[in-house]
Amino acid sequence: MTAASHAQTAGTPAGTPAGAPGGTAAAMAAGRANALVDVAGLRVGHAERVGDGYLTGTTVVLAPPEGMVAGVDVRGAAPGTRETELLDPRNLVERVHAVVLTGGSAYGLSAACGVMDRLADADAGFPVEGGVVPIVPAAVIYDLGRGGRLRAVPDGALGAAAYDAASAAEARSGSVGAGTGAVAGGLAGGVGTASVVLPWGATVAALVVVNAAGSVLDPGGAFLSGTRYGLPGEFGHLREPLAEEAAAWRPPVVTSFNTTIGVVATDLTLTKAQCGKLAGVAHDGLARAIRPAHTMVDGDTIFGLATCGGPAPGPDDLQDVLAAGADVFSRAVAHAVLAATGRDGAPAYLDVFPSAGGGVA
Repeated sequence: MTAASHAQTAGTPAGTPAGAPGGTAAAMAAGRANALVDVAGLRVGHAERVGDGYLTGTTVVLAPPEGMVAGVDVRGAAPGTRETELLDPRNLVERVHAVVLTGGSAYGLSAACGVMDRLADADAGFPVEGGVVPIVPAAVIYDLGRGGRLRAVPDGALGAAAYDAASAAEARSGSVGAGTGAVAGGLAGGVGTASVVLPWGATVAALVVVNAAGSVLDPGGAFLSGTRYGLPGEFGHLREPLAEEAAAWRPPVVTSFNTTIGVVATDLTLTKAQCGKLAGVAHDGLARAIRPAHTMVDGDTIFGLATCGGPAPGPDDLQDVLAAGADVFSRAVAHAVLAATGRDGAPAYLDVFPSAGGGVA
């Protein structure tokens, strides 16, 4: 796709009008928080460590008490995951009790143990003789050494802290939780989230940790697609960056592993197979918003979640949910980068393109 196909008219707001590509309709609106927690029953918590060699964190998505149906789609060539095989529709467990997204590469998977301990203490898990076994799938990003020490990584205590911070009102984005040390094509990356309420009442939402080898920008400095699939007014504050800012931007050459991870969720009743399909379609949203995606140095992984508070959708309604899943994931990517805090070696988007936010170059 060419830069021209993404460009907005200079001096006009970014965003997609009703009826534009991506299926955004005038009747659609974001949920109350424009966040994953708009899916009733979900809670989100972040915990991070910054300083003394650390620049990393953990994000947890907690299920309702009865758990949530989950599927997964792993498309990056360098994934770090836990419990993903269990989400295969052919396998035993139907519901999970949390999903952990974390920094620390493979070391960071230990953060899930802290979440598992907290859930077990609350008697939430898969019933077994004598108690429960909490089911906690997880995925990691590569942020090793970004705070100065390679082994300064999330652990069980940080996972427990993210669990303790979980709230049904948590909608923070940017350099928080698993996105604390994230980068996105040379810019500061981070956590982003977005939601949509479909005209017939179902909610679809996403939370993403953007830590990509690829870029979220076109050659002119505008977002590839995240803002293009925005709801009316969502990204209306953005402008086309000045040409001289785009010409001056020289993103660093990526020399490490990366990975974009996240979840896409709905309040409808889906099967494990349908949750896997929802995760797969969300990868289309990822690939629209980040180029290239699914590379040899990315471990791109998305979990599809269903809280099952609403009815099972029919074929036409399921199509709408899947389309919304791709769009909402793209929007979450843009929110992650827009909210991220710049630092040495990874500037914030509006630090590089101040005119995009109305500032003076």
